[in-house]
Amino acid sequence: MKNFVVLIFLGSLIFLNNLKNTRTNQRSFQLSGKELLEKSISYHDPTGLWNKFKGILKIRMTRPERTERNSQIEIDISKSFFKNTIIEGKNKTEQVVVNDNCNITFNGRNTFYKDEIQKHKLTCSYALKMRDYFTYLYGLPMKLKDPGTIIHSKINSKVFKGKEYLVLKVDYEEPVGSDRWYFYFNSESYKLEAYQFFHDESINDGEYILLSDEKEINGIKMPKIRSWFYNKEDKFLGTDILN
Repeated sequence: MKNFVVLIFLGSLIFLNNLKNTRTNQRSFQLSGKELLEKSISYHDPTGLWNKFKGILKIRMTRPERTERNSQIEIDISKSFFKNTIIEGKNKTEQVVVNDNCNITFNGRNTFYKDEIQKHKLTCSYALKMRDYFTYLYGLPMKLKDPGTIIHSKINSKVFKGKEYLVLKVDYEEPVGSDRWYFYFNSESYKLEAYQFFHDESINDGEYILLSDEKEINGIKMPKIRSWFYNKEDKFLGTDILN
């Protein structure tokens, strides 16, 4: 009798799990890519604040066998303003970008030695790259509505790193980008919990990023911890922690 009760209990668990998976799959087929994106934006930016976001992000970056880097990033999207103050070891770099015009200082100086430029990337092109990098990653999923983004209509359900997600496939028009991206959303809340990109998907290059914890900054829910890995061999690259 006891074994019979256990079998009934296990059968009920399997049934409930299959029912949950069926409902998840039904949702994945009922939603289009753009509809899934809108649901995720409603979770992360429910009052539509990103396009006028003004705030400060304090980020601690750790990488294997590298000095810890701390960045204080000031963003004012309405004024096309970006400032990145980087502390790495004894050095302090400031990158200020207004529209596409930049100003860089290194340890209080705006003239640099050639070896400093190369070692610390003291160029406007790098400052612009950092602006685009931080506003893209911390502006997700809202940034997926930017011009040049190709949202694939079909949504898939996939187990990724041990958890089932709704998956959005994204490509970019030239010259915006050439990588292929996959975005992994919680099937219940539509929270963005991971993403992955490939330069060439056929050889499994590129990286994936796992998002954990959460911090609300000026009304927008952002991931607190971002953990980076190579797609090949799951090699750990480092973490970005939003303080």
